[in-house]
Amino acid sequence: MQIKAVRFCGSSTHYTACPSGGYPELALVGRSNVGKSSLINMLMHRKGLAKVSSRPGKTQLINHFLVNEAWYLVDLPGYGWAKASHTQRHMWQKMLLGYLSHRPHLHSVFVLLDARLQPQEIDMAFVDWLYKQRITPVMVFTKADKVSKQHMQKQLATFQQALTTDAGPPRFLITSARQQKGQQAMLAAMENILAYKSDTGNPLEYRLLTKEVRPGRSLS
Repeated sequence: MQIKAVRFCGSSTHYTACPSGGYPELALVGRSNVGKSSLINMLMHRKGLAKVSSRPGKTQLINHFLVNEAWYLVDLPGYGWAKASHTQRHMWQKMLLGYLSHRPHLHSVFVLLDARLQPQEIDMAFVDWLYKQRITPVMVFTKADKVSKQHMQKQLATFQQALTTDAGPPRFLITSARQQKGQQAMLAAMENILAYKSDTGNPLEYRLLTKEVRPGRSLS
């Protein structure tokens, strides 16, 4: 996929206030401080498109970016620890889960995982919740430049075992925003998801045509 044009279309506090137009949506989400903004900037070839901050919890709204005048890249609030009040964290959680549960044109969710960390309970719980919503997530490791190749292989094995479903263990994409690693593989996965048209009319039923990513659970 070539990124020819990207424009910010607005921030929303509720899924019903998100931009309309019927474009398919691909959402990125992860624990606070997972490197989501840096990854978005790398994918879209745009410095400063998503605001990068050393303070966890920077993304506090549902942000829509229209890509190639054809589909939305959606930057969702992070989950997990952030320097915010209990009330504010609850608001973010309600915003996030509301969007994922009810947004009609959501095609896929890319869940970001810090390559340096072992499986976190909050990540496992979130992925399990997605499966229960009949959403097959695409798993993406970030910050791969901060670990050795040997450590990365161990991480892959650990997470594959932790996320094994009836359909078998999922496969992962490995990325590094600093090294521009995994950019083409991730864009190819996005392109394949967008290209697939479900015979049932359910936009969340898709198949991936590349070897890099395989759904972890059937959506039948």
